[in-house]
Amino acid sequence: MKIDDKVRLSVLEALLKKRCVKPDLKRLKQYTGLHKATIKSSLDFLEKQGVISGYGPKINFRQLGFHLEVTTLLQADLSKKNIFDDLVKKANSDPHLYWFSGMLGSSNWNLVMRQVYRDVESYRKHFEEHYFKGIPSIYDFVRDRQILFTTEPVYKATSRTNSIVESILVERGIK
Repeated sequence: MKIDDKVRLSVLEALLKKRCVKPDLKRLKQYTGLHKATIKSSLDFLEKQGVISGYGPKINFRQLGFHLEVTTLLQADLSKKNIFDDLVKKANSDPHLYWFSGMLGSSNWNLVMRQVYRDVESYRKHFEEHYFKGIPSIYDFVRDRQILFTTEPVYKATSRTNSIVESILVERGIK
């Protein structure tokens, strides 16, 4: 048995399907002190309101051999809509890419990509093959790019959900 064999990967993939993993009501009752019915109705309400969009595992990707997290900042000519559409299509088919968004700020960067790779060489090879060879006109679209590699040690690692909940609790003086 290996952590990344077909069976284990199949289980992880299934856990990521919408509504596959439901919270343990007994454990939530222990954490909150609330009645199970209150917890269940709260979860149903939050799901219906779109606050909770799914449940899934939180995995340590480094344990699976992905030691490189990459943030790429792009300064792109967004007036070239057809090339942008090609980039979005490529991004949606890229298994390494987990975040692709527009970016606003005081800098020249207007797009951000976040990806995971095994190492720098696999990043370089995949990016060249998938994006630069896959979209020949990308050189007319990308004016500049900045590549940032996240390294260890990681000084803080928490989920966005945890950060949002903590922020609201602090704002309201509950914590």
